[in-house]
Amino acid sequence: MPRQPAREATPLHGTARAPRRARLMSRDQAAAFVRALAGANPAPETELLYADPFTLLVAVVLSAQTTDAAVNKCTPALFAAAPTPAAMAALGAEGIAPFIRRIGLWQAKARNVAALAQRLVEAHGGAVPRDRAALEDLPGVGRKTANVVLNVAFGESTMAVDTHIFRLGNRTGLAPGKTPREVEDGLVRRCPPELLRDAHHWLILHGRYVCKARAPECWRCVAAPHCNYRDKVPAPAG
Repeated sequence: MPRQPAREATPLHGTARAPRRARLMSRDQAAAFVRALAGANPAPETELLYADPFTLLVAVVLSAQTTDAAVNKCTPALFAAAPTPAAMAALGAEGIAPFIRRIGLWQAKARNVAALAQRLVEAHGGAVPRDRAALEDLPGVGRKTANVVLNVAFGESTMAVDTHIFRLGNRTGLAPGKTPREVEDGLVRRCPPELLRDAHHWLILHGRYVCKARAPECWRCVAAPHCNYRDKVPAPAG
């Protein structure tokens, strides 16, 4: 019989697609967890560079499966060349592509950005709509991207669940779920309403820099006392 390849051991702290799941926090715990993050970062902001709702929308579309830092290296030159939907549509996919070749999936993203810019011109007079259905109707825009735009550009209390927030919601017990939508709905229910708008930023930054994928840095987590994760990582020796 042919030899079967050895299965890779599941990482101790889970993976992006299969994060470790902790016991669901109580509502009081969840509120205390979010308030602890809020206290450590009173004025959180997106790390994407943008000037207005259109450039934010493009930056978020480009950030799919790519780091914000990589996107920020590409967008200043792109936005200087095409600061409006009409100008971006005029560039077209072939004109957009040279600006974004350094990021993942750049060919598909160039097509999507050109198409969404054209749709904004034709259907919305060149304005980014403040409407979820209209946003999700744009090429390359899904629920997560729409939530980011509604939150950051228009000040709405939405929760955009990326891989960081999906992992954190499960690992901590804040809002365990099998899908991003389940985690989103759980977070919306459990975050204190007055903190919900900024909670997206607190959670994504916490997942990006503290509650990391391979090994959470629990020893420097301000919310650790409220977290239900059982395998908390101690501070490294020395």
